[in-house]
Amino acid sequence: MFAFLVRRLALSLVTLILITFIVYGLIRNMPGSPLTQDLAALDPSKVMSEEDFNRILKTYGLDKPWYQSYGIWVKNLCVGDLGRSFSRKEQVTVLIRERLFPTLLLSVTSLLLTYLFSVPIGIAAAVRSGKLDERLISTSLYVLYSFPSFVAALFLQLFLAVRLGWLPLMFMKSDNHNDLSTMGQVADIFWHALMPVICYTYGSLAYYSRFIKANMNEVVRQDYVRTARAKGLGPIRVMWGHAFRNTLIPFVTQIGLMLPALFSGSIIIEQIFSWPGMGQLFFESVRERDYPTIMGLTLMFSTLTLAGQLLADVLYAVVDPRVRLEDK
Repeated sequence: MFAFLVRRLALSLVTLILITFIVYGLIRNMPGSPLTQDLAALDPSKVMSEEDFNRILKTYGLDKPWYQSYGIWVKNLCVGDLGRSFSRKEQVTVLIRERLFPTLLLSVTSLLLTYLFSVPIGIAAAVRSGKLDERLISTSLYVLYSFPSFVAALFLQLFLAVRLGWLPLMFMKSDNHNDLSTMGQVADIFWHALMPVICYTYGSLAYYSRFIKANMNEVVRQDYVRTARAKGLGPIRVMWGHAFRNTLIPFVTQIGLMLPALFSGSIIIEQIFSWPGMGQLFFESVRERDYPTIMGLTLMFSTLTLAGQLLADVLYAVVDPRVRLEDK
C-alpha cells in the first residue's frame, strides 16, 4: 500500500504540473487582460503613453512571455506565495480564506443532508421495488434530478422571496446583521442560506438515492444474499449487513469525487444568490482577468480533485478486504 501511495502521489504531482501549465497558458492567451479592465474605468479622453503602458505591464508581470511567467509563478509557489490579486490588491491566500467559510457553509450542509436522506431513501426504494410507493418515489427522484438547479433557484426566489416574502432574496447577511444578537446572527445566516442549500441538495439527493437503489437492486440478486436469506436472517440484517455493505464499494468513489465540490462551490448558484463564496470569486476573477486568483483557485481545485481520487482508492481497501489481499 505504501508503494501504491508513493506512485499515486508522484503521478498526481505530474498531473498537477500539467494542469496548471495548460491553464496558465490558456488564461494568458484569452482575449482581454487586467489592463483592459483597468483602462475601461479610466477617462477615455486620456491616452496612456507608451512609457506608462510598459510600466504597468511590468507592474503586473505581463512584460514576459507566458511560459516564463509560469516559471516565476511556480517558483513563488514553492515558498508558499500564490501572488497578489490584480483587481482586489490583496494576497490570493487571503481572498481564498475569506471565501472559504461561505462555500463550506453551503456545501457541507448540503452534503450532510444528502447522505442523511439518500441512504434510507435508496434502501427503502430497493426493498419496495416494483410497488406503487416505490414507483412514485423513483419518478419524483427522476424529475428532481432532471430539473436544473439554476431554474429552481429562480423559481424559489420568485415565489419564496418576491411573492411570499418568506425568505431573503440574496446575499449571505442582512444589512442590520451586526446589530443582531448572536442567535439573531445565526438565524439571519440560516434564512439567507436556506434557498441556496435547497438548490445544492435536491439534485445530489435524487442522484445518490437512485445510485444506491440501482446498486442495491443488483446486489440483492447475488448468491450470497439469497444464501443469507435461506439461513433465516431477517430482512433488515440482510439489507444492512450484506447488501448495503457491498453497495459501498462503488459509493466510496462518489464520496472521493465530491471533495472538490465541497470547496469549489457552484458558480451559477452563488452568482444568482450573490453568495460570497469560492464559485463567485472564480467567476469574478475570470471576468476581471485576475490571473493570480484564477491560478490560486485552479491549484486548489485540481489538488482537491486528485486528493479525492486518491481518497477513493484508499477507501476501497477499507470497505473491501479483497483489495488489501490483492495488494499483498
